[in-house]
Amino acid sequence: MRILDRYIIRNFLGTFFLMVALFCVVAVVFDVAENLERLIENGAPWKAVLGSYYVSFCLALGNMLSAFIVFLTILLFTSRLAQRSEIIAVLAGGISFQRLMRPYFMASTILVAGSLLLAHVVLPVSNERKLDFEVEFIHKEFHIAEQHLYREIQPGTVVYFRSVNAGRQVGYRFVLEQWQDGRLAEKWTASKAKWLEEQQTWRVSNLRRRWWDEQGAERFEKVAVLDTALTMRMADFGQRSQAMSTLGWTGLQQAIAREKAKGSGGERLLQLESHTRTSNAFAIYVMALIGVSVASRRQRGGTGIHLLIGVVVGFIYVFSAKLMSVSATHAGIPPGVAAWTPNVLFGLLGLFLYRRAPK
Repeated sequence: MRILDRYIIRNFLGTFFLMVALFCVVAVVFDVAENLERLIENGAPWKAVLGSYYVSFCLALGNMLSAFIVFLTILLFTSRLAQRSEIIAVLAGGISFQRLMRPYFMASTILVAGSLLLAHVVLPVSNERKLDFEVEFIHKEFHIAEQHLYREIQPGTVVYFRSVNAGRQVGYRFVLEQWQDGRLAEKWTASKAKWLEEQQTWRVSNLRRRWWDEQGAERFEKVAVLDTALTMRMADFGQRSQAMSTLGWTGLQQAIAREKAKGSGGERLLQLESHTRTSNAFAIYVMALIGVSVASRRQRGGTGIHLLIGVVVGFIYVFSAKLMSVSATHAGIPPGVAAWTPNVLFGLLGLFLYRRAPK
């Protein structure tokens, strides 16, 4: 590497990690202000607050904002180079614009590799600690808003709940159907079913059982209360949305396979999570291309104008990513397409700006 390469990489990475630290400090201050009362009331130990919660909080935040922070980083220090005519001097010295971008992409490659390692290996472990801490000391209860829940708990056995109260561990309007050779063999209906965590069983109330014997005769039975070990858990009907962030690559693929087998439709969110972890890392390349192409031009307004452009572009990128995420969940767009579309669109924008950049 030349002196110029080392100079750019050192400024790039140094400014990047400084801005990540500043973003984390600001976010932690707001989070402490919001949750301080709950932490004190629930007796959260400060060692766990700092070690289990806020370290994981900062890792997740830094990785999530990495592409946007890379963009602001490049705009900040490259704009200063352009305003001091250093970019012009480099180009006039015979170094092509393409060659000038090499150290930017070398530094970006380091950050992409780090982001992939964080997203697929480190963050699932740290997010698990963070989620456990939140469940114990911050957000102790959660609500399952979805109604009319169907799950195939094993081949031929389908369970239905009209609604589920996760806080009370109770499902209402319980129905269980067992199918054999394409016909209904047995059906249970009950007013409610309560999950008993310690016994790992379900307590079914006001059960009405209907089945057919070997001769095809219809039978009925009523039971006031029945404890039964069905092959399902309360977690099969609803989990905290953050739970998927605790799954590594292998765990995600296994969870996707389980959701497909249940027919719950929950595999779309898991597939979106899997694709997003990778697409967020490669967004660093896209933002680096746009940032260098914009900031290398000297213009009136200097760094302020470049930062304004950065905020606008960053807002549009985040908005488009969120829009595609919602579309993947509710509009039937394939999760892979939704996760990678913002990168493709902004990559094309980056190529356009690159062609118009000063050569």
